Amino acid sequence: MKTFDLFRGVALSALAASTFAVAGCGDKDAAKTPGAPQAAMPATATAAIAAAPVLQIRSETKSFRDWSATCGNDGTCWAFGFAPEFAAGWVRITLAPGPDAQPQILFGYWPDSDAKGPGQIALTIDGRAFASAPSPEGEVDTPIGEIRTDARAAIDAMAQGKVMTIRGASTQDVSLHGAAAALLWIDEKQGRLNTPTALIRRGDRPASNVPVAPPLPTVTPAPAVDQAGFGDVNQRVPAALRARTEVGTCLKESAMPAVSDMVMSARLDARTVLWAVPCGSGAYNVTHNWYLTGPDGRDARPAILAGTAGPGADPVMPDNSTVNGAYDPKTRTLSAFAKGRGIGDCGSAQTWTWTGDRFVLTQESTMGECAGVPSDLWPVAWRTR
Repeated sequence: MKTFDLFRGVALSALAASTFAVAGCGDKDAAKTPGAPQAAMPATATAAIAAAPVLQIRSETKSFRDWSATCGNDGTCWAFGFAPEFAAGWVRITLAPGPDAQPQILFGYWPDSDAKGPGQIALTIDGRAFASAPSPEGEVDTPIGEIRTDARAAIDAMAQGKVMTIRGASTQDVSLHGAAAALLWIDEKQGRLNTPTALIRRGDRPASNVPVAPPLPTVTPAPAVDQAGFGDVNQRVPAALRARTEVGTCLKESAMPAVSDMVMSARLDARTVLWAVPCGSGAYNVTHNWYLTGPDGRDARPAILAGTAGPGADPVMPDNSTVNGAYDPKTRTLSAFAKGRGIGDCGSAQTWTWTGDRFVLTQESTMGECAGVPSDLWPVAWRTR
């Protein structure tokens, strides 16, 4: 399988077990919703509770030969199959939690420049074509197909098949090695095993036993404040912050004018300013280290920007570092997009929200395979309300 080497080793630790994830890991035995003793409740209320267990799940990604699967903290799971190394083709199966959820199948590829043409695309498994339609997620030169009417039949074919092919302006095979294992893992994570809703291991357990989505964490952004004099133009690192050893080192590593001018700042409140210090660059990635200071740059402390793996997960990059980071004062969010390669089809994307005293992770998605998958179709390991 193809892997990418992000600039200075960033981001692929992002899908480890989460210190931010929902407490508990009931992947095999979903927890029942707590309630009053059965004798004290009407029979209809008791039945309703029994029919709606709540999924307990943690963010996790696992590889199965040529396939990978990810489940996010909201209970949604994705399985991806990829074309062989040095090719760009993919198939994505998405399934939300709960007994009524239905799988969605998208597929696409990144054609060679000589093979770009009209946006026609189709999927065949062992020579059988499955009815599909163009997805609005695609573009003319890079079409994406969607199987809408017989997704479960296509999944059955993938689990038992030998050859899956995407056909468009060019033809791309996608491996089926690991498909069944990845989908079975999703059945287990979502509590679907041996129910009619399972992707692989179906049975006669009632669908009402399948847990529903867990509640999402709520993050409240701090109030917006005036940004006069701050931003990403004509900003200079204040002397008090520049005096920190690691800041001076970063500025030396970013001595090129195109990078050294990328100082950013924002007022977070009357006593707190956010500073982004450029700390090196590559062909398509620029690294910044972020600090919280007083109005004059004094009392600096690193702004902790932890992903789902928690603080200190990356042995190379400090916790206050981002790749291609930016702060939006209107939404009070700091975002980062570390590209695995120039077209941005692999890497990691994260967003944190300023709550008044710290930055809290509000979304994270990662794609470890450089296979032409657009970033807005990557699996979302973590999200909040």
